[in-house]
Amino acid sequence: MGISSLWVYGEVVDGSLSTMTTEMLAKARTLADDVSVVIGGDASDAVAAEAGAHGASTVHATGDLAGGLQGVNVAAAIAGAIEAGSGPAAVLAGTTYDGRDVAARLSVALDAPVITNVVDLEVDGDALVGTEPVFGGTTNVKTRFTGGKAQIALVRPKSFVAEESGGGAAAVAALAVPDTGAAGAAKVTDTFEEQSDGPKLDEANFVASGGRGLGDSEKFAMVEEVAQLMGGAAGASRAIVDAGWVPYSSQVGQTGKVVKPDVYLALGISGATQHLVGMKGSKHIIAINKDEEAPIFGVADLGIVGDVHSVVPKLIEALKARA
Repeated sequence: MGISSLWVYGEVVDGSLSTMTTEMLAKARTLADDVSVVIGGDASDAVAAEAGAHGASTVHATGDLAGGLQGVNVAAAIAGAIEAGSGPAAVLAGTTYDGRDVAARLSVALDAPVITNVVDLEVDGDALVGTEPVFGGTTNVKTRFTGGKAQIALVRPKSFVAEESGGGAAAVAALAVPDTGAAGAAKVTDTFEEQSDGPKLDEANFVASGGRGLGDSEKFAMVEEVAQLMGGAAGASRAIVDAGWVPYSSQVGQTGKVVKPDVYLALGISGATQHLVGMKGSKHIIAINKDEEAPIFGVADLGIVGDVHSVVPKLIEALKARA
């Protein structure tokens, strides 16, 4: 058996499907007989081609939302399709702002539960089983859908590896949006995107992150310099984000971004469980901390017991010499 039909909520960024979307598609095509993408807005030829290349047979598109909220309209459209008998048996959405909004509104509309924070999925008969970390990521539990209603799961970023399946362009189908009432009157009037010179934090192959061990906010410049020299991105622990040293967009951890670079360099980070959840999947982890008992060394492939203020300047000097 298996899931007859599974829809992945697709987020379009700069005309292409987001990395989160293609990650979910890679897993979805191992779970269901038929996989589709559902998007809020119009589906371009490029999006249809990309969706098909990652295993989707169809892109269900709502058409122009005229500035309306994704969550309100997409959730209503999916709910309408399910209630009409033409919708999917299961829906996957990413743990993003819009993804959570879609899942929450769809859950209310269908009176169906949501499994959140999913890092893996499998099929048991005709039901999805989600794996979710609990107790700060120290233990995994499995949750199975029961009750026969639509199955909705929120997937954590970087849980799966995006890989093309070699398919042709997906078909594009119009997806009707029913009347959304007062909620549908809300409009997006403006957006703000933080500018960055290098790769995005959650997509970089090299990440250097700083923690409270840096001492003060001015020392975070060392972290940024190492990241720049390596062509990567700079991250931060929750402690220094809460302290106002860096913006929330730089936070790595359970309540921040999940990263899986080839190399993760932790500078002055003790390694609280909240932080480890966001980076322990990195291919290689290097930690520099003066406390030899710091938990970060428990997950590090290479640990340097030393003062970041002495070690990192030498590292920067060596990187500049190599360049």
